[in-house]
Amino acid sequence: MVNTYPDVGIQSRMNRIISPKDNRVVMLAIDHPYFQGPTTGLRNMSNTIRTLMPYCDCLMTTRGAVRANIAPGDLGSKPVMLRVSGGNSVLFDELSDERITVGIREAVRMDAAGVAVSVFVGSANQQRTILNLTDTINQAEDYGIPVLAVTAVGKDMARDLRYLALASRICQDAGARIVKTYFCEEFSRLVDSVAPTAVVVAGGKYSSPPDALKMAFDSVEAGAVGVDFGRNIFQDENPVGMIKAIGAIVHGNHTVKEAMDIYQECLPRASKLE
Repeated sequence: MVNTYPDVGIQSRMNRIISPKDNRVVMLAIDHPYFQGPTTGLRNMSNTIRTLMPYCDCLMTTRGAVRANIAPGDLGSKPVMLRVSGGNSVLFDELSDERITVGIREAVRMDAAGVAVSVFVGSANQQRTILNLTDTINQAEDYGIPVLAVTAVGKDMARDLRYLALASRICQDAGARIVKTYFCEEFSRLVDSVAPTAVVVAGGKYSSPPDALKMAFDSVEAGAVGVDFGRNIFQDENPVGMIKAIGAIVHGNHTVKEAMDIYQECLPRASKLE
């Protein structure tokens, strides 16, 4: 048997992020303001975190969001996947021009369970972002911290198996312990191409409850360990119902119809997030 996580510290943190009971995870992505600024559903970040944190397994967020919106002790045992790359905004056409913005020692001080770095394959800054990833991995491994690679592909590339598998495999070979990518046709082939590295699926732009739940269902059916959804949760009119429904799919193996029933049950008490 391959010893995938030989480092005790990394093994422990991986078990905090991805439940060893079922090898599944529901991450809540709330790191969008690092390049989008005030984002619908995250303008009142404290309320969004307080409302949704009980229903996720891991928060993917930023240093500033943690400091400004989570009081000491409020996280409890909830792990944080800390974004450590950035440097551009939606005002600049080339989002791939990122640097490392948070050091590993800061991640350790904040007790982050893992750190996340974006990699833009096929972009003008491809090499820099891959080296951002490898530099972070080289430092993080010394502290027993797993690195999640967030894959993106160039604007002229389709989000299909060819390019997403290319980006995902590059990230695996760089040493990423978790790969976050988009769902695509023949997704099981992408998962197989990076096995045994864990794969989580990004939600992307807001769609609709049935579409988002189907994506979550299809993702885990194809071998993903879970999802890292953001806008499809916190921008929905029924955010609590949505994250509960996603959790039912990821951890409970519910069908899309069963998950929609959970969503509908929460709808009368729903309150949209600002």
